[in-house]
Amino acid sequence: MTDPDREQTAGGIVGRLAGRAKEAAGSALGRGDLAHEGRLQRAQAEAEREAAEKAEEAALREEEAALEEAAVEAEVERERLRTELEADALREAAERDRRLAELEADAGERRQEAAAELGRDAQEAAAELQEDRAAAKAAARAETALRLEDEARAAEARADATDPKEAER
Repeated sequence: MTDPDREQTAGGIVGRLAGRAKEAAGSALGRGDLAHEGRLQRAQAEAEREAAEKAEEAALREEEAALEEAAVEAEVERERLRTELEADALREAAERDRRLAELEADAGERRQEAAAELGRDAQEAAAELQEDRAAAKAAARAETALRLEDEARAAEARADATDPKEAER
């Protein structure tokens, strides 16, 4: 008989075949211990096969779980990036609106300054016009006064020429 503690049994198909062969040989030879050892070897090979299948299934489940986790992480990252892009777009829109408001305020201020300048220019032009009119009126009055004086002297000279006695007085 072989010592089960020392003997290493082959697993898988070879182990099952070896177990059957031992079982058949033990039954044919009337050795119950060899038949029992063959059944144990077959059971061990079957258990190893089942363990290997379960390990493979577990590995597949772990792989599927890892893939699912990676997909969830990718979706979370995609959502984070989408949110970040939306936030960037909102910040850019707010900055554009702020710059536009500044430009509009500057343009309004420049329009008001230009209108005020035009108003001052118009007032100055009106004042100059009034001064020019006043000066023209004063010049016309002075001219009229000079003309009247000339006419008065001419009349006086005619009067003196017609009445010499008046000229002596």
